Amino acid sequence: MHATRAVTDGDSQFGNSQVARQTNNATSRSRQTSGKPRRRSFLRRVLSWGLAIIFLVLLLPYLLILLYAAPQVQPISTLMIGETLTGRAYERQWVDFDAIAPVLVQSVMMSEDGQYCAHDGIDWEALNLVIDDALEGEATRGASTIPMQTAKNLFLPPHRSILRKALEIPLAMWMDVVWSKKRLMEIYLNVAEWAPGIYGIEAASQAYFGVPAAKLSARQAALLAVTLPNPIKRNAANPSSGMNRLAGIIEKRASQSGAYIKCLYD
Repeated sequence: MHATRAVTDGDSQFGNSQVARQTNNATSRSRQTSGKPRRRSFLRRVLSWGLAIIFLVLLLPYLLILLYAAPQVQPISTLMIGETLTGRAYERQWVDFDAIAPVLVQSVMMSEDGQYCAHDGIDWEALNLVIDDALEGEATRGASTIPMQTAKNLFLPPHRSILRKALEIPLAMWMDVVWSKKRLMEIYLNVAEWAPGIYGIEAASQAYFGVPAAKLSARQAALLAVTLPNPIKRNAANPSSGMNRLAGIIEKRASQSGAYIKCLYD
């Protein structure tokens, strides 16, 4: 009888232990199962917030373009913001469009965007030629219009990339819809970099030639215009022979640009 009870007690202890293990396993599986939905839910929330932030970042420039249509607003560029964040000083004095010498406007148009008054923000013919050259493996030339350059200066990083170009195009077209051609040119001339730490045509005119933008001569305007593609290496006050040659070409084109600037000077 005692032996039988011993075996029975052992069986009972074994059964209790097995039940306990099964219970623990079931509890563990239950925790794992309940944990997975929580992790999935957390990841979904993170993804949703991430997509919302990306959407807002992409939308913000379009909203700012609406704000910048107001003539009293004086936008700054991403490069100016970068100067401020890194503690570097920069010069920029905003100047209204009507206080800029027309010959400077003419020179910049002839140098940077001869079809400015005719296109909708994008010179599609020039852009298609660049794409064709790239597909054929040939060296490409610039096809950025003044609206595209303005979009880059205001909202995008300066580093060249296909992504940046893809973002430039709709922004440039939206600017052309929202802003007048005169307002767009005014903003461009006031945010463009003309020398290291020098932004806007007024600061550039004073730094290079000691005169206000309204008093620039035809030659000074042409030299400033050919400085724009490479303001870090080109110096309008101390031009190389190559710069002088280009300035001569731009000066001649500017003097013959009457039909091209009708959208700015009625």
